[in-house]
Amino acid sequence: MGEGNSKPLGLFRFGAPPGQLRSALACRANLRLPVPAVQINVTLEMAAAVDAATGLVPNDFLEDDDMTIAQLKPKTDSLTADPKRLIERTAEVVSAADRVLALAKTGVRQRIQDAGGIDAAQHAAHGLAWFATTVESLRQMNVWASNLEAEGKFGEIEQLILLAAFGEYAAQISGGIPMSQVEIIRPDALGIPRADIRKYEDAVADVVAEGTSEYVKQRLADLIEAAQGATTYGASGLDETHAEIAEQMKTFSDAEVVPHAHEWHLKNEYIPLETYKSLADLGVFSISLPEEYGGMGLGKLAMCVVSEELSRGYIGVGSLGTRAEIAGELILHNGTPEQKSKYLPAIAAGDILPTAVFTEPNTGSDLASLKTRAVKEGETWKITGQKTWITHPVRADVMTVLARTNPNEKGYKGLSMFLAEKPRGTDENPFPAKGMTGGEIEVLGYRGMKEYDISFDAFEVPAESLLGGVEGQGFKQLMATFEGARIQTAARAVGVAQCAMDLALKYALDRVQFGSPIYKFPRVSNKVVMMAVETQIARQLTYFAAREKDQGRRCDLEAGMAKLLGARVAWANADNALQIHGGNGFALEYPVSRVLCDARILNIFEGAAEIQAQVIARRLLEGAN
Repeated sequence: MGEGNSKPLGLFRFGAPPGQLRSALACRANLRLPVPAVQINVTLEMAAAVDAATGLVPNDFLEDDDMTIAQLKPKTDSLTADPKRLIERTAEVVSAADRVLALAKTGVRQRIQDAGGIDAAQHAAHGLAWFATTVESLRQMNVWASNLEAEGKFGEIEQLILLAAFGEYAAQISGGIPMSQVEIIRPDALGIPRADIRKYEDAVADVVAEGTSEYVKQRLADLIEAAQGATTYGASGLDETHAEIAEQMKTFSDAEVVPHAHEWHLKNEYIPLETYKSLADLGVFSISLPEEYGGMGLGKLAMCVVSEELSRGYIGVGSLGTRAEIAGELILHNGTPEQKSKYLPAIAAGDILPTAVFTEPNTGSDLASLKTRAVKEGETWKITGQKTWITHPVRADVMTVLARTNPNEKGYKGLSMFLAEKPRGTDENPFPAKGMTGGEIEVLGYRGMKEYDISFDAFEVPAESLLGGVEGQGFKQLMATFEGARIQTAARAVGVAQCAMDLALKYALDRVQFGSPIYKFPRVSNKVVMMAVETQIARQLTYFAAREKDQGRRCDLEAGMAKLLGARVAWANADNALQIHGGNGFALEYPVSRVLCDARILNIFEGAAEIQAQVIARRLLEGAN
């Protein structure tokens, strides 16, 4: 081939990072493998051009004699040498990503039009949701860094986490974003012109090169090791009040939850009512309810902090508050004055345990098609139908039941919500109420409250149990809680992700192989590093959604993004944590086996990932920013 238009084979052809090119060439040289002259010239020229951007000193990739990874050092012109410039530079990357996102919206609109509708173009539409989520994640990381810098808290670990986050996610924007393990969304599928992707790649090349460099990963690994046991790796960005809440919840969880969680899981036992009482005393069930109803009035951000830390100990404990959160929000925004005064103070105090009864065997995410009927006879409603995947119903005192009160309305308009009281049951007699039976659904994880199928057969509730006293509003009432529920689920995902990282870090430091803790091997420590980075990304996106909710803004888009990303990060962390444990991770006696099972549900409930992506895509295409 001619020298003027030749390109080297292998890594360069397929767009490998420049650092890999230099490493590959060094390997070839040491192994005395033949390299075509033109390939050497082009590749070395490219690698030399990238050296300045990477902040890595040439010839530090491999030692001459034994080909082991040498200590990598940042150059003085590294982005981390000037924290303010790092923040400015990452803001520029966000702007570049926004320009590509605008092109993606245009491209996906055209693909949907060509396909005849969004359902026929789901790969592109859902890919747009993931693309926008990735861009928003970078934006919130930049905001996080800016706020920390203004407070004098933007230290070395925060700088490196920011750089690593931008290195990885900015690279994914042009190289491919994982929607699942087998579904990667790439720019071509979104209709983004290749020339614009090239411009984007040029605009972010230095950040990607340095953010994904071995130096950044190794230095982060050292800092994480030194901080083992920290509440967060890198400052959380919370104010003093919320940081104190986080510490209080972590202290409680470490003492009262972590020592027992794995036994509760293995024995499929209920979380003890004594623990529930302790949570109530801490104010867990009153955190976001107004003070006039016995709450603390602290909002969704405080709820996130509580859910995150309790779920870090055990997702079952972190999810006890979810029952109170859903019921409390339904009643607060829709209940009659009598319903509010009766139920809200009792929920806040932990005297009433609520549960949500929405899902049916053949509806899943399609709640508008549910068939459970409620028929009014005099001053009594009689409920008949099948419900499934009901969490913690046996010990619950009141159920929020979604049922069809108008059989002539087949869609959501015929649905109503009921506050249906019931006596507490036991494993031996789970549902002692007349007209109510059910059986346990055995599950992989997310234990501690137990899941049930429930059958209602003319189950009676008084007329005043109709939420708000108005028929046909049930679906709208429930939809209004989705923002808060998804934010809270995102927070639980962050807690599970952090738990997985905690377990992986401890095991990697304790486990010795070949004379060293396995944490000293880059393939192990790099996993832990990316767990820390992605957990912080998911955390900041979740906090952003919570703050939007607390400001009274519509945030279904932000809540959906937080839940979508948080669930993926929790699963990735749990999977990698188990991998670090090796064969021991596959043994039930190790807590990481529980965390893997617990993490898996996060991509399913409160809106499966596919449904979540569909909702986000629709919002993006209707003009949401």
